[in-house]
Amino acid sequence: MIGLWVAIGTLLLGLAAGAALHARNGRVTAARQPERELPGPVAEALGAEDPVTLVQLSTTFCAPCRHARAVLSTLAERTEGLRHVDLDITQRPEVAQRLGVWRTPTTLALDPGGRELMRVHGVPRSADLLTALRPHLP
Repeated sequence: MIGLWVAIGTLLLGLAAGAALHARNGRVTAARQPERELPGPVAEALGAEDPVTLVQLSTTFCAPCRHARAVLSTLAERTEGLRHVDLDITQRPEVAQRLGVWRTPTTLALDPGGRELMRVHGVPRSADLLTALRPHLP
């Protein structure tokens, strides 16, 4: 009987954790990292002519990364002053570590100087991201 209660408790805990992660997926959050020097590949991806560069950190076998790439590239094509760059960090885990990224896809919104404006974990919601970026776009 105790084994049944343990199984039910584990199931409920797993469902609660899954629901919490699902609720956070794609939510735009304010920049948390203190300003510091960007890793080389990220600094090279910045566009000096664009007010905002969306740097998507992806891995090779990440299915949500492909969906995020489609959302972000479409948004960048339709929005003046917005640029999208996809960086594969599969072979460069030090980039993710220096940026405090623990899952992919993670998208950083950076200004031309490399200051982090905001970040999105998971597949972004296009309308929410555009609303959050409006103050930084022309």
